[in-house]
Amino acid sequence: METLKLTIYSDYVCPWCYVGQGAVQKLSQNYPLDVTWMPFYLRPDTPPEGMELPAHVKAHMKGMQTHLVQMANAAGLRMIFPDRIPNTRLAHEATEYARQKGKANEFHQTVFDCYYGQGEDISRWEVLQQAAEEVGLDADEMREQVEQGKFTALVSEQVRQAAELGIDGVPTYILNDRYAIVGAQPYEVFEQALKQLISEVQHD
Repeated sequence: METLKLTIYSDYVCPWCYVGQGAVQKLSQNYPLDVTWMPFYLRPDTPPEGMELPAHVKAHMKGMQTHLVQMANAAGLRMIFPDRIPNTRLAHEATEYARQKGKANEFHQTVFDCYYGQGEDISRWEVLQQAAEEVGLDADEMREQVEQGKFTALVSEQVRQAAELGIDGVPTYILNDRYAIVGAQPYEVFEQALKQLISEVQHD
């Protein structure tokens, strides 16, 4: 079976993107998938220093916490709910450095864990550099290249392209540039779409 593309638009502060890793991991074990995580700004108005979660968002999240924790536990993930939203620009740009080094998925998973698994501020360099070291990247080189703005235009263009594709919510999963699945759906939804896609690919 040929390898299928799974492109995932997400932001590090999106709890549904975080718990959705479980379905992605299971799919990757059962199907030949090339997984690419792409950037999205869930709250583009977040200042560089981050911001407190607005009261209405906290109230909204409270009603979802049990479900999110259940999904996280099923995926073998820790889940906590930070009170502050960090600005994710540096994290997304650092991810492009990791992509350049062939470690994007590992770095992405580690940064996710820093925020929702450990409650760390992923807009701080010490957190991002620690994540880089954990996956075997040169943390100082990463910081230097990101601070020089090497990936700023690239991430901005990727976010713009997402908007052009009509992506206005995350997580959005795109299978082989054909099917879009929005939200942290059950594994069975992804499997059904993949089986349909495999059937089409075999008949092309």
